[in-house]
Amino acid sequence: MNTKQTRIRRARKTRAKIAAVKAIRLAIHRTNSHIYAQIISADGGTVMTSASSNDKDLRTLVANGGTVAAAAAVGKRLAEKAKDLGIEKVAFDRSGFSFHGRVKALAEAAREGGLVF
Repeated sequence: MNTKQTRIRRARKTRAKIAAVKAIRLAIHRTNSHIYAQIISADGGTVMTSASSNDKDLRTLVANGGTVAAAAAVGKRLAEKAKDLGIEKVAFDRSGFSFHGRVKALAEAAREGGLVF
């Protein structure tokens, strides 16, 4: 079993619990170069809003999309977009990634921006 398969196996358990309580989820994906975040509807079928370090407005703020500063900017931007849609409470889906570094920075910035999870 390789690293990606192991991460996806870890993510399945979290996603099953979130689906069982029918919560809106904040899903993240991390690569070496960028970090992506989406708010997905409770039925799991619709992406309500998204933000990434690859967005034009965020690329001007941060030089490198693979840093903790970029992750914090993405979290802050996503929280702003969610507030505009009236979304306050979400379930955090870290997609099997460890909760430290960029994932933690994104989560803390989203919480500071007003999201509750």
